[in-house]
Amino acid sequence: MEDVAPRSVQVLVIDDEKHIRSTVGLLLESQGCQVVGAATSAAALAAMAKQRFDLALLDLKLGNESGLELLPRLLAEDASLLVVMITAFAQIDTAVEAMRRGAWDFLPKPFEPEHLLALLRKATERRTLASTVADLSGRLADAAPEIELSSASPRMRAVFEILERAAGSDAPVLLRGENGTGKGVLARALHARSGRAGRPFVVVNCPTLSEDLLASELFGHTRGAFTGAVSDQAGRVEAAQGGTLMLDEIGEIPPGLQAKLLRFAQDHEFERIGDSRTRRADVRIVAATNRDLEADVRAGRFREDLLFRLNVVELTVPALRERPEDVLPLARHFLDFFVRASGRPPAALSPAAEAALQTYSWPGNVRELRNTIERALILWPARVIEPAAFPARVAAGAGKAKLEIGGDFTLEEVEKAHIQAVVARAATLDDAARLLGIDASTLWRKRKKYEEG
Repeated sequence: MEDVAPRSVQVLVIDDEKHIRSTVGLLLESQGCQVVGAATSAAALAAMAKQRFDLALLDLKLGNESGLELLPRLLAEDASLLVVMITAFAQIDTAVEAMRRGAWDFLPKPFEPEHLLALLRKATERRTLASTVADLSGRLADAAPEIELSSASPRMRAVFEILERAAGSDAPVLLRGENGTGKGVLARALHARSGRAGRPFVVVNCPTLSEDLLASELFGHTRGAFTGAVSDQAGRVEAAQGGTLMLDEIGEIPPGLQAKLLRFAQDHEFERIGDSRTRRADVRIVAATNRDLEADVRAGRFREDLLFRLNVVELTVPALRERPEDVLPLARHFLDFFVRASGRPPAALSPAAEAALQTYSWPGNVRELRNTIERALILWPARVIEPAAFPARVAAGAGKAKLEIGGDFTLEEVEKAHIQAVVARAATLDDAARLLGIDASTLWRKRKKYEEG
């Protein structure tokens, strides 16, 4: 029999008939599923309290109990649970009513093994698609080279060591640091190293939305909850079920929403906007900020209890200027990435280009370095990248080390560095030639020589 489950699917079989639980369990386990059986509503809810399930097979009749009454309680525990009602043919109308109340599908008795396996295949495909869609927006935004968890900087190595240890827990993590230091990349690395790696990684950018829209983005809404809410909509919290939710720039979250976020961080409970039904989501929170949250607490802009809840594990990412030993390794890493991505021949940084990168202070941090390397590879025609390929503010430092009187440099090296620095800051090549005291054709020949060299 062909396997239908590409990964271990967690299934809860809720039926008061022992032989049904046993037969269904054996069939699903033969497909690589992890199966738990429950004969009563209490047993089913107790099982859900201990672990998370992808799929529940729920009999409409549970002795003296009703599967239809248990259904909303299961969905309140896990809104993303796929519930399949098991029903006799005479109860089809009731099964349809169950689907209106949130059941995903129904399986009529008696059923053949092929019917159940087809249902399992559909459920697996649905889960895979949901995880892919939930993860897509964050991945598209970060379609750039990842930062490897290695560094020559002692401060950065300490950050990586804490991250590796924190990955094994579900504790909330607070990432602090300036814009562009790579907090988002570290959050993704934390997720990838955790037990939640196979689940979604979902990003919410807190400053981009109003309080009402951010609440809807996080927790979802029901039809008619506000103008434009034409249908029920799950939020990012539900999309991240079983995975990691990154709250970027958490310091910008409106005060009115902080209480709801605190409750979710503590109890994993929430309500969609316009809905009184309490839902649960098993989500790890990773927050990031470039603000001084303690100062915001003192000023009354941020709840102290929320800060304590989010700051169980703290990682402060140093600015790039504080770890200059990482500039060249990162630059080469980015260069290799963009060479592969563009399909171009291998490229390298000239000594003068490396000197310029090391001299610059990088106020935009790793993000600015990445953008500088990408720009250089796009604009520079030769395989050896020179400082003139960089923005003027970066290229300006190219000749500083070269022009020290008495240094161990040849006249040709000094001339090359000086010409490249002048070209980088001049508005046109004619202006550069005038500043250098040579004609434009001579400057063109020299630049051509440098590019070929």
